[in-house]
Amino acid sequence: MARTRLERFRASVGIAALALQQIRDDLTAADIDGPELAAILRELIEDTDPPGGFLASVAQLLTTAAQRAERIEPDRDGDASCPLHEAAALITDNAGQLLIWAARALDPQGEPV
Repeated sequence: MARTRLERFRASVGIAALALQQIRDDLTAADIDGPELAAILRELIEDTDPPGGFLASVAQLLTTAAQRAERIEPDRDGDASCPLHEAAALITDNAGQLLIWAARALDPQGEPV
């Protein structure tokens, strides 16, 4: 029996939630220090695989949803797509820069982003 798109989406989100829980668990380790936390933060934004890091991937997901919303919005007024585009921009513009600043504060001598 073929699974529906929504069922596949729910399964994927569940897998991502488990991965994020593992990251949260690692962040609560008693022995984590500034340089290690800075390195972890850099992993979220560095150009690795996928290009642009984790945050860029989340922003791209929201942009893709916005593009789809643009095509199916009944009034084509942007009520659905504009907030999605704005959310993607906030992630890439604001969140990325804030992570860079936090990483530099924790480990000023660490790798530049």
